Amino acid sequence: MTETPISSRDNPIFKRLKKLADSVRARREAKMTLLDGEHLLAAYLEAGGQPHTLVRAASFETGGLEHLSVRCSHAKTIVLPDALFAELAPVATPTGLLAEAAWLTPPAIDATPLVIVLEDIQDPGNLGSMLRTGAAAGATLAVLSRGCHDPWSPKALRGGQGAQFVLPLQTAVDLPSWLKDFGGRSVALTLSEESRFYALDLTGALALIVGNEGAGLSEAVRQVASVQAQIPMRGKVESLNASAALAVAVFEAVRQRG
Repeated sequence: MTETPISSRDNPIFKRLKKLADSVRARREAKMTLLDGEHLLAAYLEAGGQPHTLVRAASFETGGLEHLSVRCSHAKTIVLPDALFAELAPVATPTGLLAEAAWLTPPAIDATPLVIVLEDIQDPGNLGSMLRTGAAAGATLAVLSRGCHDPWSPKALRGGQGAQFVLPLQTAVDLPSWLKDFGGRSVALTLSEESRFYALDLTGALALIVGNEGAGLSEAVRQVASVQAQIPMRGKVESLNASAALAVAVFEAVRQRG
């Protein structure tokens, strides 16, 4: 495996990678991102992707990379000093391995629609976790509002652990318009007493709608949903975390569908 050392921030490859790490606009224009760690790279390869560049920290043990680099036949490998690598890493304790990779477009899933609809989810870890939950539950689509965090950011990808590679996504969507056109039942998860969630029939075409971590769902989205429903809570807390609420809801749908 031939490796190219880079030691300067002025190197054009490092500058390109830094833009992908930091800039939503750069990622959207290039339709590229950075994958953090061996597990995420392995999931990308499993989904049929091929990285453009492998990036390792100088202190990273190359033995852990050999079994993956064999599968990345067209990727160039660069080595960065640990300090430069840390500037690209999405976490305080870097894994030591990154991959520059193109966005994947998963094929449409031919099944009764089970859609997760996310409005203005701001935290990248939350967003990634919600996409991971949807993928694990067999959701057929994730629909994200314009105010959601970038699902292809390194932190969101880390939270998703491969979900973005297998779950079809629609981003920057006008949710009220999308919901009006949806042919199935749309359930807005709120603190409303309108309906008890577990009493609903979730077996047909379904869209589960979850709102912003603090503000919840907008009035415009609530008004066009087929029903507003509350997940019953016995404890003395105001609400569930948005990611937890989605997990409860989507796996109840899975349970009902058998």
